This record gives sequence, structure tokens and C-alpha cells, in this order.
Amino acid sequence: MKLQTAIPLPKQQHNLIDYHSQLLLLGSCFSEHIGDKFAHHKFESLSNPLGILFHPLAIETLISRAINLDYYKADEVQFYNEQWFCLDAHSKLNRTHKADLLAELNAQIDATEKALQTSSHVVITLGTSWVYRHIASDTVVANCHKLPQKQFLKELLPVSQISESLSAIMSLVKSVNPKVSFIFTVSPVRHIKDGFVENTQSKSHLIAAIHEVVDPRAQQYYFPSFEIMMDELRDYRFYGRDLLHPNALAVDYIWEKFKSVWLTEEAIKTAETVASIQKGLQHRPFNAESEAHQKFIQNLETKIQKLQEKFPKLSF
Repeated sequence: MKLQTAIPLPKQQHNLIDYHSQLLLLGSCFSEHIGDKFAHHKFESLSNPLGILFHPLAIETLISRAINLDYYKADEVQFYNEQWFCLDAHSKLNRTHKADLLAELNAQIDATEKALQTSSHVVITLGTSWVYRHIASDTVVANCHKLPQKQFLKELLPVSQISESLSAIMSLVKSVNPKVSFIFTVSPVRHIKDGFVENTQSKSHLIAAIHEVVDPRAQQYYFPSFEIMMDELRDYRFYGRDLLHPNALAVDYIWEKFKSVWLTEEAIKTAETVASIQKGLQHRPFNAESEAHQKFIQNLETKIQKLQEKFPKLSF
């Protein structure tokens, strides 16, 4: 008896991820979850340097500025609700002092530029086709920062504009890093504030646009995280309390699926060893001076040493 609709996921045959890979993850909050998994398992990765970016135009702006080292200037940040912010960045970068915000923004531009030059894989997760245009500057923003709604116009990006933006992103990155692989995915998080029908329309635009640019021969791939959530995990027990965001169990499930497709067999085994070490490092003994705990610490240090001999960049 089958109680689940399984998404066929053949093993990727080329450009697999291992512990020599360098990853840049950009996009929605779902990319943060997968980015956290890579970080926890000690892969060399950078996730959302300007914070969560929900739509492709925001990602394109970041990549364009990073490649051109187009640093932010004083007239590109604003002050509201006692905080300095940038419409191109998430609120997690907000600062109480203007100079601090500019320093942080431009440090992240440098970090992104370096990652684009060296990354073996760029993972882009798109969240929505709905965008907000700042009326005063006539630009599409990444984040409205709770400014008055009258300052923005809400627009739905057509499929053609999304695919053009994705093509521009790939062209920009490949101009400095021709061998990079792109992995696109669509966030399974439903944006119900846009409306139920509107959310479905938004996701369909993203999926259609991505499939216009996906081409394995050009190292441009699609991973079906959206489809896994909608079909394999078609139950509210896999959602958070808001019934919109995948919960930790769902994130773990999709991570396991991603590993099975995109990681080499050696990398999967190494990731399991790293996870074991991480669990050991979080262990809190009843008696830190006991012989049993000292032996446990020694075994843990030996395991770390052996792993670092093989992968010197690993740091715990």
C-alpha cells in the first residue's frame, strides 16, 4: 500500500557538490534553511549576504552591484522608525547609525563579489512574482521596511520579465566565473497576504520562468523543493504553527532529498561525520571531570583531527 506520492529524483550525474565546492545561496527564507544546513555540515558557503530576497529583480540588483563593486552611498539609505535601512536589503541589516549601515552593506557587497568569483554552485530560491515599486525613485525594491503603503505600487512580474532577469543573473555571474553551476528552486512558502489565487499565480510565473532558462547542458538546473512540499509532504503536520512555512521536519526531509540528488557519496558520508561531531560538541555532561566524559572528549578530538587532515578548511 502506497501512502505517499513520491517525486522521482534521479541522482545528478555532473557537477556534484562535495567538500571542495563553494556555494552561494540567494533568495527567499527557504534558501536560508538550506543554507543553514550547509553551514551546519561545514560546507564552504555564503547565504543571503543582504538578507532574504524574495524576487529575482532584487537578486539581480545585488549581483550587478557586487560584480561592478557598486558600493552604496549615503543618499541610497533612509531613516524611518529610528533605524537606518536600505530598500535593497532585508531589515536584519538595519542599523541605528547611518555609517554603520553603509559599512555593513558595502562589506556584504565585497563578500558577494568574492563568492561570485569563486563559487562552484549558486543556489537561487525564488519566493514570489509580486514586487513593490517605490514611487519616488521608480525602482522595484527588495523590502518595504514597513514604510507607508502609499509610497509603493504593487506589481506582478510577467513570466517574460522573470526569465529575462534570471538570464541576466546567469550572464553576469558567468562573465566572472564561467564554470559555475546554477541550481534554481521555488520556495514552498505560501504568500497568503497576496491572496490565495494570487499566490498560485505568483508561483506559476516563477516556475514557468525558471523552466524557460533551465538547461543542464549549460549547467543550469532545477530542484523541485516546491513539488516535494506540495506532493510528498501534503499534510499540515509538515507545516509550522502559521500553516504556511515548512517546519523543521519538512526542512530536514527536503534537505535529505537534496543531498541524495546533489551531493557525492563521499560528501554524504563526510556530512554524517560532521553531524556526529556537531552533536558531540553540543553534549552537556553530568560530570565534566568523569573518566567517561574525558574519554568521550578525546574520541571527539581524534575524529575532528582526522577530518581536518582530509579537509584542512573545516573548523569547529
